Amino acid sequence: MATDLVLAILHHILVFGLVTLIVSEALLLRSDLNARMIDRLTRLDRSYGMTAMLVTVVGVLRVIFGLRGYQYYLGNPWFFAKMASFVAIGLLSIRPTMRFSAWSRAVRNDPAFVPTAGEVTSTIQYLRAESVFVVLVLIFAATMARFG
Repeated sequence: MATDLVLAILHHILVFGLVTLIVSEALLLRSDLNARMIDRLTRLDRSYGMTAMLVTVVGVLRVIFGLRGYQYYLGNPWFFAKMASFVAIGLLSIRPTMRFSAWSRAVRNDPAFVPTAGEVTSTIQYLRAESVFVVLVLIFAATMARFG
């Protein structure tokens, strides 16, 4: 029972950390981007990727070692809806990560580099889409716990 509790706590903290990182990236994109801000975005995005990996690892550990057992999850359609939403978040995060990396390389070559307004707007739209899927993950998680 203690293992299940610890894994649940870690999983929730990591998920809220993931949300915080998405919001932080979106807020930084609304500021005047310069070399320092692009560096921050790149570091935040690395943290986002590491946090997403940890969410996945802890989630898998919950499925394997949690009180309900893996049969509960594998027989629950809401679990698969939650996982599909999480995969969508991962796929949507690829474009912003590629942009932040490209901007970081551009700043190394030209410290005065500033991304175009179109690139910034597009990247914000990807982050908004990720946020929609985060909400779906939370909805499916609550549904899974009650109707699984």
